[in-house]
Amino acid sequence: MITSVSALQVIPSVPGISYDGSPTFRTPEESADFSAYAALSLDPAELALTFKKAHNVDWDPSAIPAALARQVLFVGIYDGHGGSTVSQFLRQELHGLFESVTKHQIPEVYAWTKEVGGYFRRFNGGSLAPWIDPDSPEFQQELDLEARATLAFFEVRGAKSASYCGSSRIEDDSFQVDKILSEEKEAKECGATASVVLLKSLDSRPSGYFQAATVALTVAHVGDTRVLLTPADGGKVVPMTEVHHAESRLESVRLRRMVGALTTDSFGEVRLGDLKFKPFGVTPEPEVRHMLLEGPKWSHITLLSDGVSSVVSDDEISDLARGALSPKHAAERILTFAEDMGGDDNMTAVIVPLAGWGQITGPDQTKELRQYRLRNMQGSERQRGRWM
Repeated sequence: MITSVSALQVIPSVPGISYDGSPTFRTPEESADFSAYAALSLDPAELALTFKKAHNVDWDPSAIPAALARQVLFVGIYDGHGGSTVSQFLRQELHGLFESVTKHQIPEVYAWTKEVGGYFRRFNGGSLAPWIDPDSPEFQQELDLEARATLAFFEVRGAKSASYCGSSRIEDDSFQVDKILSEEKEAKECGATASVVLLKSLDSRPSGYFQAATVALTVAHVGDTRVLLTPADGGKVVPMTEVHHAESRLESVRLRRMVGALTTDSFGEVRLGDLKFKPFGVTPEPEVRHMLLEGPKWSHITLLSDGVSSVVSDDEISDLARGALSPKHAAERILTFAEDMGGDDNMTAVIVPLAGWGQITGPDQTKELRQYRLRNMQGSERQRGRWM
């Protein structure tokens, strides 16, 4: 198994990241799965507005040093399909995009969606609607995290990407996901799903997210990557994302509302890239969810690619992290079990520890089920094929 841990900027508690290769992709560099994390610097006024709207919390950024008031932890997981062009680019640039986008880009982004047509003919801007018209009074409002995430998923500026889709290489000094990717032939066939976690300590005393008593969690998500929240009391795991396939409840409602008919193939999925299918409802607009956490009540957050979640249940994933020596060790356990279950897709797991890390109580509810599944897999054709 190939594992890798890396850091962007200085983050006191490093998330555990583990990669695995399928028979086709044997290393993280060759895989279509990628992840990234960074310490972002965002406007405290924007953060305070978000926390007030999402949680009805009056957060005072002046109570802590200015540099810490601006700091937000970003963790992202990206799963490419049809090649790694889009997922590699997201790993390299999306966290920077979250910092750099401004409301002044929104009118141009909205105009681009209208040029795409099709599905977007009925698109009213969603969370970006207040900033579509620069002459409107609403344009003076500050962005919140939902609008920032939506804009970041629509547009990426000022970066240089070198990546692969099939056997073609792309190099571009101004490469914009979805808007500028529309100019690239490879991106018409390639795409990626993405899940992004943003964590901010709301403690009055300076503290990292991993030890904070109160943490604001924001999740922005497109596609079928997964984000799971595990409680320290051994209770039910909390899914923070829903799989965006055309047959899912939320997606079918969206497509019927915007397109008027439900497609049952990949046209209805939510992904970045896939420009060929944008008019048919493949959209980069993320689903954004907020949750206010009492840090000690939560053990960790898990981000997964569908290579894992397709063969291992949410509860099994949560229980596999019990008693792990480190977040990285927990991620490796999850991938090992997914391999034993015959998983043959690219697999990535990211564990983000919270204040309750290492303190999970209660019984391991899925232990007997996992043992039963392992016994049934012994000697199976799917398992033997991995070692031949």
